[in-house]
Amino acid sequence: MKLEFEPIQPSAGSSFTLLHYTEAQEGGILWHYHPEYELLYIPQGSGRRHIGQHVSHYEGGELLFMGPNLPHLSFSHEQHGPFEQVVVQLRADFLGETFLQRPELAAVQQLFVRSAQGLSFGPATRAAVGDALRQMSEQPAARRLLTLLQLLYQLAEAPDVTPLHADMGSSGAQVKEQKRLGRIYQYIQEHFAEPITVQELADIANLSVPAFCRYFKKMTSQTLTNFLQEYRISHARLLLLQDLPITEVSYASGFNNLSHFNRTFRRLTGQTPSAYRDQKSPAVVG
Repeated sequence: MKLEFEPIQPSAGSSFTLLHYTEAQEGGILWHYHPEYELLYIPQGSGRRHIGQHVSHYEGGELLFMGPNLPHLSFSHEQHGPFEQVVVQLRADFLGETFLQRPELAAVQQLFVRSAQGLSFGPATRAAVGDALRQMSEQPAARRLLTLLQLLYQLAEAPDVTPLHADMGSSGAQVKEQKRLGRIYQYIQEHFAEPITVQELADIANLSVPAFCRYFKKMTSQTLTNFLQEYRISHARLLLLQDLPITEVSYASGFNNLSHFNRTFRRLTGQTPSAYRDQKSPAVVG
């Protein structure tokens, strides 16, 4: 899986792009970036959240606002069963170069600045804006634009927002670093179930081992060990939802020792794998 540039064109008769998917999209671009801001809404369900340097798991739906050129994994990747998402993509100048500089939109301008880190909104804001996002595809163009402006203002004022610290370093998400990180992420994506050495990734990045360790920590704010553990546990959570045996999940997620898997899973999630699976199982009542 390589980092790819995704070309985006505004929807017909509109200054921004609006997409409404009612099922997971097979194939297509997975790990990608684009110069547009992206507002993404998933009404329900769970899955992997992989944005820039940030890797985690979302549950109960998701509402995100991401800045330009922030690499992210397609949210329909590895999804099974019912899936729905609404995506709005727009450039900062979608209403003119100076539009966001109007004093009435100071909060929205700050929202756009903060989105460089990736912003995840809580259940209250998801509930407040979700229906409006879903209805936009049925609205005429002028009404759709007014709805978008109202939603951006709501997001700018929302108190339940969490920065994901997904930005690609203090110099911004430049293409050169995106490609280098893309090669690293691609290797991890393809080999996370196997032992991965620092030397292998250092070679991919064309760096010495000490230089790679410094580079990786600077770009991700994590050590390689911590990053791999979080990535593998994120994958394990998805497998547990498929009701696979815990031992099988452990090995399929890159852990060769079941005790180590159980300890790591509990440290990162606060639950044992069996408790997590039982809690998420639709067969469990109460």
